[in-house]
Amino acid sequence: MSDTRRRVKLYTLNEDRQWEDRGTGHVCCSDEETSLTVTAESDGSLLLESKIITSTAYQKQQDTLIVWSEAENYDLALSFQEKAGCDEIWEKICQVQGKDPSVEITQDPMDESEEERLEDLESAHVLDLPACEPEHLEEIAELVTSVLSSPVRREKLALALLSSGFIRKLLLLFRSCEDSHHRQALHHLYEIVRGVLFLNKASLFEVLFSDDCIMDVVGCLEEVIPITDSELRQKIHQTYRSVFEENFLSTLSSFIFFNKVEIVSMLQEDEKFLTEVFAQLTDEATEDDKRRELVNFFKEFCAFSQTLQPQNRDAFFKTLANLGILPALEIVLGMDDVQVKAAATDIFSYLVEFSPSMVREFVMQEPQQADDDVLLINVVIKQMICDSDPELGGAVQLMGLLRTLIDPENMLAPASKAEKSEFLSFFYKYCMHVLTAPLLANTSEEDHDLTEGSARVNPVCPDNFQTAQLLALILELLTFCVEHHTYHIKNYIMTKDLLRRVLTLMNSKHTFLALCALRFLRRIIGLKDEYYNRYIMKGNLFEPVINALLDNGTRYNLLNSAVVELFEFIRVEDIRSLIAHIVDNFYPALESIEYVQTFKGLKGRYEQEKERQSRGLSRCVSVPTHTHTHTHTLSSAVHYHPMMTSTSLVIPDSATSLCFVYRVWNSIIEKCFLSRGGALV
Repeated sequence: MSDTRRRVKLYTLNEDRQWEDRGTGHVCCSDEETSLTVTAESDGSLLLESKIITSTAYQKQQDTLIVWSEAENYDLALSFQEKAGCDEIWEKICQVQGKDPSVEITQDPMDESEEERLEDLESAHVLDLPACEPEHLEEIAELVTSVLSSPVRREKLALALLSSGFIRKLLLLFRSCEDSHHRQALHHLYEIVRGVLFLNKASLFEVLFSDDCIMDVVGCLEEVIPITDSELRQKIHQTYRSVFEENFLSTLSSFIFFNKVEIVSMLQEDEKFLTEVFAQLTDEATEDDKRRELVNFFKEFCAFSQTLQPQNRDAFFKTLANLGILPALEIVLGMDDVQVKAAATDIFSYLVEFSPSMVREFVMQEPQQADDDVLLINVVIKQMICDSDPELGGAVQLMGLLRTLIDPENMLAPASKAEKSEFLSFFYKYCMHVLTAPLLANTSEEDHDLTEGSARVNPVCPDNFQTAQLLALILELLTFCVEHHTYHIKNYIMTKDLLRRVLTLMNSKHTFLALCALRFLRRIIGLKDEYYNRYIMKGNLFEPVINALLDNGTRYNLLNSAVVELFEFIRVEDIRSLIAHIVDNFYPALESIEYVQTFKGLKGRYEQEKERQSRGLSRCVSVPTHTHTHTHTLSSAVHYHPMMTSTSLVIPDSATSLCFVYRVWNSIIEKCFLSRGGALV
């Protein structure tokens, strides 16, 4: 069995000043070469070989950490499983450097001058602290300030403060001074506590940030004199914040980082505790205040996990999943408490960002045992729809999470090839109707006012700004679906006649909502899919867009530019079916627009195609008389246009549009299929 005293995790500080886990192994210190080596426990590979240099500053923190720098901007740390192992290696480092193992730092990272060395020799005796009384506070403040320039004296002061319990005495004195409004004493206490923080000692941080001290420490750092000018107060805060960062940010950051790692690891291993917490969280008998505390606990728990390395974070979230975090979220997200829902949303975001596949796997198992209304994704959608925030901050966050879940780009793992098809089928069957419900409810139309091929509706366009924002979010998600889901969204749009409903929003007084509707159409046309094109032409769905352009008049704004860009795309890409439809049906209304050449360009494309068709037809429409038998056979399978004869197809000038040709040939092909017992798909 390996020696757990020497078991360590090796960390390095990256360019972003974040600690990265380099692996777990066992450390040893060879007496011959005076080097620290760490061997990986997984495969025996060498994780670290570091020679102990006498001039290198090694620092011991929190009883189980040793931190040092080997080169500029290259910091390392060893986190020991046991305190005994840390003490053992620390003694060897101090032995090589000729230092007393009782110190927490072996060297000053900065070079000391000879004058400082002499000063330290003169003050080699143990520091005697003045009595902790109001009349001595100024003397104590001067002492703390004076030692900051000397590493050895800082070390001695830190030892003196710890050995005598001096910090707690100071904080008790702070309470009495605050009660008596003793401003001068409070000012000195501020200087003393600030100086103690500047000593940059992890052992002092443990005392200062303990439960019984932290609030008094914060109190000591408060302003003694109230500053009414907010700008001046901000400048003062910025100045002192930078001073604090320069003096002790690195040590404090390390202190916090390793504490978070230990907290997550210890809680994760205590399955009994977590199981009890989950049970309380979902128990209907749990009081609201208690449930709010439990949800916030899990939120902080997940936030702490972000300090873990990927492999450890993977184990962390798998533990939560096994304990039932997703069913628990399903319950608390549906509660009325705003704070509980906000915290639950944050937890859900951690889970989705970590593993959308894990969330998808859970929700696809739900329909077998739950109604549509309580499916996790539908609960999330309803929270998005019912967000009470006027700015829809929560809805925006939830929409982003939904987009991550339905994004095929993160469904491409080799182990789950069927995930994309299965999940999208699930989503469109069980969830899409919930997502589009507000859109359909706010774009109702009177059926008796509709005629086939007409886009004229009596829309109930939302005047409410918050409703308009919500519909814009839904349209943004649907536009994403058009770009990434192809078959599923196409089938849904055509089955529900969704594009017609969306384009009624072109009448909205909220320009941003009209632009969202237009963007939805633009993405559909951008696919250059003839199924979509035929759907648009049959429904005459350009009408609301052109009406919006004409109603906008000569104003040069975003709506004008977006509409013009749509038609320019059709012209440049030469989408012939749409060009013919637009010119045949709308050119008289558009030909007066001359500030852009887009519409005249569409007419030019139309005329070119018309001429090309005429040339092509003139070469192939004449049918020789000796083929009469063949023609007769064909005539039995199709119904000829009234202008056709048994020996020729004569197409008048007014019928030379692409739409006419397309309809004739489509009819011929369809009738041929039907005559043979076939079917068109």
